[in-house]
Amino acid sequence: MAELHFFTGTMDSGKSTLALQTNHNHAARGRIGSIFTAHDRAGEATLSSRLGLTHEAIEVGAEFDFWRYVVDTLTRGGRIDYLICDEAQFYTPEQIDQLAKVVDELQIDVFAFGILTDFRSVLFPGSARLVELADRMHVLQVEALCWCGKRATHNARTENGVMMTEGEVVVVGDTDDHDPVEVAYEVLCRQHHRRRLTAARARAVSMAPEPLPFG
Repeated sequence: MAELHFFTGTMDSGKSTLALQTNHNHAARGRIGSIFTAHDRAGEATLSSRLGLTHEAIEVGAEFDFWRYVVDTLTRGGRIDYLICDEAQFYTPEQIDQLAKVVDELQIDVFAFGILTDFRSVLFPGSARLVELADRMHVLQVEALCWCGKRATHNARTENGVMMTEGEVVVVGDTDDHDPVEVAYEVLCRQHHRRRLTAARARAVSMAPEPLPFG
């Protein structure tokens, strides 16, 4: 029986690497799959890992219909044994429903990979729907680490070095040519995410001069 799998973890936990490995393992056994992604770090229509591995993929926009894509492919005589769906947190709940339908009605395995929460510690709608519908949910065992060395559990976003807790969920680059904003992401433990203590801020605090014992 086909199943809907959801592999999740923080940034830097190896999700995209595992997606590429999963595709390799199935393809090596003669299975034919399709690869999808959204807002990948390497650009549109590319699945990439932080280790430097890449693979062509189909970009999933807000209007993309997984059910229609698979049915159209099969109707034209194509073959699909499985789907690899990276950056699944960016998919809409409706698209997750379509993936579940592909599994149930067409008996095609779906392997989805994504993070659970955004930089505000709020569940992504796509990830929330995957938690609700997945046949199997796998938490990746490769632990990303906070700058302090503890296990990282939260994703943080900084703009010009300042940690943000509000704003657009998806930010892929500068939005104003006249006032460019440097956007970066890092993973933190819960304590330091709650305290908004990023690696850069921690370094700045540690380098601050001690107050004089008089005055």
